[in-house]
Amino acid sequence: MTPDSFIERLGREKSSAILRTDNQEKAAKAMDAAIRGGFNIIEFTLTIPGVFELVQDYSRREGLVVGTGTVMDAAQAQQSVEAGARFLVSPVVDEIVIGAANELGVASMPGTHTPTEMLRAHRAGAQLCKLFPCPHGGPDWVRAVLGPMPFLKIVPTNGADQHNAGEWIASGAFAVGFVAPLFAASDIATGNWDAIEERARKCLAAAQPGT
Repeated sequence: MTPDSFIERLGREKSSAILRTDNQEKAAKAMDAAIRGGFNIIEFTLTIPGVFELVQDYSRREGLVVGTGTVMDAAQAQQSVEAGARFLVSPVVDEIVIGAANELGVASMPGTHTPTEMLRAHRAGAQLCKLFPCPHGGPDWVRAVLGPMPFLKIVPTNGADQHNAGEWIASGAFAVGFVAPLFAASDIATGNWDAIEERARKCLAAAQPGT
């Protein structure tokens, strides 16, 4: 999958499932629940124990696109892609990581919080701008930034949930990423996988334009 084909698919599906937890087995079960709920674009953060084994496993499954999050240097980018990641996400703008992603032939999504950071990331070669953390003003903030810079592909993660995903998309956000509002820590702790599956369906439906 090329960066362009990933962008096209994310733009169509509008949602990704982003998982951060401290247990590899529970991470697999939680992500399986999200997949059963309909998610096809998934992200494992590198803070998960055994994360590269998970990336390798899920990247081999038909229909899934797997990425890694909290990628902080070129070595982590290399390991991620070798394991099967097709997009790399960071919490900050780091030209080294963006450059590594481009050299490795995968999409990059650095974390940005200001219009200046977004333009910096775009000029460095990032295809997407992760909006992190959620700014005051929410969807209206995205709408304001896209006024003078409509070429940006902004993807809110922190703050996106089943109740406001439609507002983010209506504001012009390219897609949204669901983290804690999808993978509730209490559900992971108790093994309530059915709750995650049901929430996944609601999150996906909420992010589709016109719903």
